[in-house]
Amino acid sequence: MPGDRSRLRSPSGAPVASFTLHGIPVSRGIAIGRAHKLAPAALDVQHYLVAEELLEAEVRRLQEALAQVHVELQTLWNELPKDAPTELGAFIDVHALILSDPMISEEPLDIIRTRHYNAEWALLTQIDELSAQFDEIEDPYLRERKADIQQVAERVLKVLLGTAQTLPASSGEDEFQAQMIIVAHDISPADMLQFRDRSFIGFVTDVGGQNSHTAIVARSLDIPAAVGMAGASTLIEQDDWLIIDGDAGVVIANPSSLVLEQYRERQAVAARARKKLNKLKKTPAITKDGTEITLLANIELPDDCAAAMEAGANGVGLFRSEFLFMGRDSRIPSEDEQFEQYKRAVVAMKGRPVTIRTLDIGADKPLDQSEQTALNPALGLRAIRYCLAEPQIFLTQLRAILRASAFGKVRILIPMLAHAFEIDQSLAMVEQAKAALRERGEKFDEDVDVGAMIEIPAAALALPMFVKRMDFLSIGTNDLIQYTLAIDRVDYEVAHLYNPLHPAVLQLISMTIAAGHKAGIDVAVCGEMAGDIKLTRLLLGMGLREFSMHPAQLLSVKQEILNSDLARIMPQTRKIMRSMEPNVIADAVEQLQLM
Repeated sequence: MPGDRSRLRSPSGAPVASFTLHGIPVSRGIAIGRAHKLAPAALDVQHYLVAEELLEAEVRRLQEALAQVHVELQTLWNELPKDAPTELGAFIDVHALILSDPMISEEPLDIIRTRHYNAEWALLTQIDELSAQFDEIEDPYLRERKADIQQVAERVLKVLLGTAQTLPASSGEDEFQAQMIIVAHDISPADMLQFRDRSFIGFVTDVGGQNSHTAIVARSLDIPAAVGMAGASTLIEQDDWLIIDGDAGVVIANPSSLVLEQYRERQAVAARARKKLNKLKKTPAITKDGTEITLLANIELPDDCAAAMEAGANGVGLFRSEFLFMGRDSRIPSEDEQFEQYKRAVVAMKGRPVTIRTLDIGADKPLDQSEQTALNPALGLRAIRYCLAEPQIFLTQLRAILRASAFGKVRILIPMLAHAFEIDQSLAMVEQAKAALRERGEKFDEDVDVGAMIEIPAAALALPMFVKRMDFLSIGTNDLIQYTLAIDRVDYEVAHLYNPLHPAVLQLISMTIAAGHKAGIDVAVCGEMAGDIKLTRLLLGMGLREFSMHPAQLLSVKQEILNSDLARIMPQTRKIMRSMEPNVIADAVEQLQLM
C-alpha cells in the first residue's frame, strides 16, 4: 500500500507499489537486486527510403556492421573465461553461423537495392519474414530458435545505431546496488556472457520458454531466471527492487520489507544446500534401502560432456544430434564430420555410455528453409519418418555413429517410432550401415544397442512390439505429454493445460517402465520430468531406475534419491496411479516429497 512505511522506497525516497508477475520458471534459485532495463534496438529504428545514388553506400554501411559483429563474436569466443559453461561457446558459434547465412548477410542487401529501404529497415524486414517462418514450426525447441536470429539482428542494429548494451558501474550506494537483474524483451547468450562479469545475478524476459538458449545458459550458469513474463519490460521501471523466484517463475517488484526478509532467508538456506550438493559429486546415487539409480546427462554438443563429467553423470542419456546439422546453410555434415563430433563425445565420457539420438528433424524443422512447411508439422514428416524417407542421410549418420562406437560405449536411440514396420526398417538400416563399414574395413561395436524413444501415445500403448525388438527404451516426456494432451507447452494460451501429472500421462509412463522391467530391458526418462525434483520420488515409485537430465539438475536429483526409501514410496505411488482426480494426485505427490 502507498502509505505502508514497511515497503521499499524508490531512489527518490517515495514509497512505490508492489506487484507480482508470473512467467515460466527455467532456472532454479532466488535473486534479489535492482532492475536494469535493456531496450530493444528495433524500437529506435527509423524507416526511410534511400536515394538511388546512395544505395551502394547504404549497402556498405550494412556490410560493415555485419563485419563488426563478426569481430565482436570472435572476440567474445576468444575471451571466454575458463570456467564459462561449454554452452556459451557453442551458442556464440551458432550466432556466427547465422550471421554468415545468406538469409542474413545477403538478402537485406538485396532489399536495400530493390526497395530502397535504409539498412536498419531492410534488416528488420528480412528478420520479420524469417520469424514468420519459424512461427509456423510446431516443435517447441526449434520454434524458439527464432530468438537466435532476432538476437543476431539486435547486435547488428546496435552497431548501425551506434548504441551498445552496457551496464552501469557500481556506485556502492547500498548493499544490493552492484547486484543487477537484467530486464529485457529478450537477451542473447552472448550478452549474458558480457554481463556475467558485471554483477549480473538474474534476468527477466518478456519472451522465451523452457528450451530457449537463454534458459539453457541460465541453467548452466545457475542463474535465477524467469521468462515468458509478457509485459515485464514495460511494467518494471529502471532501478526497481526485484525478487526472482526461479523455482516458481515469479517476479516480485518493489517487495515489502517482510517479503524481502523472507526471501533473503530462503536465499541463505539455498546457499547452504548448494554447498552440501557439491559434496555429492562422487557419491553413488543409491536409495536408503540400497537400490542403485543411474543418473545420465542430456547434451547437445560434444563440449557439453565436460559439464556432465563435472556433475558426476554415469553417462550421456541423450545426445541431440540435430544440433550438428543446424546453422549450416542447408549443408548436411559429412560422415567424417559427424564421426569426429560423436567420437569427441565418446572419448570425453571416458568409457561411460553415450546414447546418440538419430536425427530428429523434418517438416517442422527443415534442413532447407525454402521447403514448404507442413500444415501440421508436429504430426508430419519428422524424426524417423524423415530419416526413412531420406535413407542416404540416415545411413550416413548411422555409419558415423557406429564408427564412434569403436572408441567407447555407444547406444543408438531412434525417435518418434510408432509402427512395427518403422522399427523393422530402422533396424535393417542399422544392419545395412554395419555391412558397409565391414566392407570398408572400419572398426565398430558389432553389438551396439539400439533403443526406441517412447514419445507417442501409440508407442506406449503398443509396447510388446517394442520390447521384442529393441535393446532399451527412453521416454521422451516432453513430446509424450504434448501428444497425449494435444497441448503445445510454449503456446501461452493453453500452457496452463500442460500437466505432467495428468493421470493419462502417468499411466503411459508407468506402463512403459513396467513393460521394460518385465522384458528385462533398461528404461530411462530423458524429458524435463527427469530433472524435476518434485517428481523424482514419483518416478522412483513407478520403478524408474535411469534418469537423464541437464547436468545442472543432476546433483539435486541425486540428493532426492539418497533421501528416498522405496519401501515407503512405492505403496503411496500405487495409490497415486489408481487415482483419476488431478487434485488428489497433486496433493499425494507433495506428500511423497515429505516421506
